[in-house]
Amino acid sequence: MILTVLGAAAGGGVPQWNCACRNCSLARAGDLPRMTQSSVAVSLDGTGWVVLNASPDIRAQLAAPRFAPQGLRGSPVKGVVVTNADVDHIAGLLSLREGTGFDLWASAETHAVLAASPVFGVLSEVVLRRDMTLDEGFNPIPGLTVTPFAVPGKVALFLEAEQGADHRMGGQTVGLEITGGGKRVLYIPGCASLPDWLLDRIEGADVLFFDGTVFHDDEMIREGVGAKTGARMGHVAIGGAGGTLERLSGRRVGRKILIHINNTNPILRPGSPERAAVTAAGWDIALDGMEIAA
Repeated sequence: MILTVLGAAAGGGVPQWNCACRNCSLARAGDLPRMTQSSVAVSLDGTGWVVLNASPDIRAQLAAPRFAPQGLRGSPVKGVVVTNADVDHIAGLLSLREGTGFDLWASAETHAVLAASPVFGVLSEVVLRRDMTLDEGFNPIPGLTVTPFAVPGKVALFLEAEQGADHRMGGQTVGLEITGGGKRVLYIPGCASLPDWLLDRIEGADVLFFDGTVFHDDEMIREGVGAKTGARMGHVAIGGAGGTLERLSGRRVGRKILIHINNTNPILRPGSPERAAVTAAGWDIALDGMEIAA
């Protein structure tokens, strides 16, 4: 299985267009890598690809030679799988509207959000909208099985006024278990907590991509750029009591990679104690263009 990180950042990327926090300023100066919004591409043979989440940066992310058309029109991207209705995971669909067919897989809840917005009607009729059912596997390309499962989360930000911002379980936020070529990969870019049952599901994975949005729950408040905590946004903190490092300590996982990293997260800065803690715990930090052969 080949896994390519198309984008490693949370919504807004690094640098974020309107932000001069420490990380964004360092990225503008060339002292930190620039990062687009989170997405991963998966293939078994390097010719047919499935994209996990369609970020607003997808046009640039698919400019790499491996994703180029093999004829006058077309694409090696055969499917897109969406894990929730957050803008940073669905807005890129609008850049895939030019008449090349692919399968669009999403939960019933996310498909309902897309159907309710007339702008997504620009997707070509050759884009097949396919329902994925929780805990039932499907095959977006031959030999690759994707099984969606609910993880703790919340509805997208633009739905909070109508539906509330409480944490909930269901098709609003899903993780993906991906198997093929004798390997098992878990992709969970958004997750509000780590209950025991989820730790048990993660156990034994060859590769885990996991929500790395914030290291400190109050990180955005500390940086002076926002009033929301990580928990309020539906993301478990990496550090602290009940955080990712603590909860996954001692669990048997082949390679652990943090993805969907917010522009405020200190793990992006070499030499920070937070980055040292992540590295010491055996975690990698996703970067745009990172490739993993599982």
